[in-house]
Amino acid sequence: MGDIEESVKQEKKVVFVTVGTTLFDALVRTVDTKEVKQELLRKGYTHLVIQMGRGSYTPAKSEGKDGSLAVDYFTFSPSIADHLRSASLVISHAGSGSIFETLRLGKPLIVVVNEDLMDNHQSELAEELAERKHLYCAHPQTLHQTISDMSIESLLPYPPGDATAVAKLINRFLGFPDD
Repeated sequence: MGDIEESVKQEKKVVFVTVGTTLFDALVRTVDTKEVKQELLRKGYTHLVIQMGRGSYTPAKSEGKDGSLAVDYFTFSPSIADHLRSASLVISHAGSGSIFETLRLGKPLIVVVNEDLMDNHQSELAEELAERKHLYCAHPQTLHQTISDMSIESLLPYPPGDATAVAKLINRFLGFPDD
């Protein structure tokens, strides 16, 4: 019996969506659409966990019966890091502090840019990291297509050791001079 339980645990593939402490209902609405959920299922994901921040839109919960995607959500949690560690894929808004933790953990990542929330040129930073092939970059209206087109195998591992290159990149987008 233990072998069967272990096999079921190994098959669980979680997509964790985080909007941090912001309000990004457009992202939450998008991942809650039938099309995005079906695409995630097609890609082999079994669970969708949404950290919805300050948003007012409430996604539909599902237990994942009958071959559908299991969906759960919450507003805030002190254990975001636990969700990042257990995720097979992370979808994050561009201003979230979880981006670099996700990269450090070597998790596949889609950064969703919302120009209404941008400060410190985060959209440019996300796009630069996407060009470096460490993550995918999308907008709420292109997320379904990004998921459909993504090939996790094509992402390059993010080298977590020396953050100098990323720090310089962030500083450049913040307007600080390169040293």
